[in-house]
Amino acid sequence: MSKKSAEIEAQVLEEIRGVPVEYWSNLLQLVRLFRETVTLSQADESFRKGWQEALSGETRDVSDLWSGIDAE
Repeated sequence: MSKKSAEIEAQVLEEIRGVPVEYWSNLLQLVRLFRETVTLSQADESFRKGWQEALSGETRDVSDLWSGIDAE
């Protein structure tokens, strides 16, 4: 870990410690959501992958996708 990363980690931990315990659950949800959004593939990369799958026949019928879902 670089010195800069270690400094940022220390700052993040300091901020977390400053949050009252009763809000940690909410904070955890925010952190997880943030991580998920910043680690998603770029839209163009995702589109290219989906397009390649479609061209190669790696598709499923919509009825299969809805199978087992009880939506009204």
